[in-house]
Amino acid sequence: MPDAPSGCPAEGVEQTTISAGLLKIFGLGTLILGDSGIGKSESALELISRGHQFIADDVVQIRATPRGELIGTAPALSRNFMEIRGLGIINIRAIFGPRSIARQAKVDLVVRLKKWRRGYEVDRLGLKSGDDMTILGREIPQLAIPVAPGRNIATLIEVACKVHILRKKGYSAPDEIIRRLDRVLT
Repeated sequence: MPDAPSGCPAEGVEQTTISAGLLKIFGLGTLILGDSGIGKSESALELISRGHQFIADDVVQIRATPRGELIGTAPALSRNFMEIRGLGIINIRAIFGPRSIARQAKVDLVVRLKKWRRGYEVDRLGLKSGDDMTILGREIPQLAIPVAPGRNIATLIEVACKVHILRKKGYSAPDEIIRRLDRVLT
């Protein structure tokens, strides 16, 4: 059987397309989701300027590997490009150089940007993990970050990635503080 044309998956490969951005942050393939105009691309631009790698803006193609991993890429047409309101279409590779780009990344984490509203319930202590997002039948850890004026979303996304990395290593700051409180109270 001949190979599929460039940008097209081979027959039988599970795939989907998601409206999101995809960056490689501290080695984690991080999907950034949220309503239009919430600041996904601006946050991604800030993350790229801090040295993280850009993969896709607005449209991410995701395919499952035979090992069950999810791999995200940009469509060939929009690869290296990002749309920023007020600036238009920009070429990330031309502005930040070839090291700012990754062709693909394993999807490790979903960060969902949500507009903060009065009365919006937020787990302030981080005691419960977020609801996972299901993509092609696989559960991907998901964190919701409330967006409000004055919040540095790029920094919060970086910290969310570091928290995820620590959790994968077995460390949980909320669990540690509970242990400390228990020791003080006993």
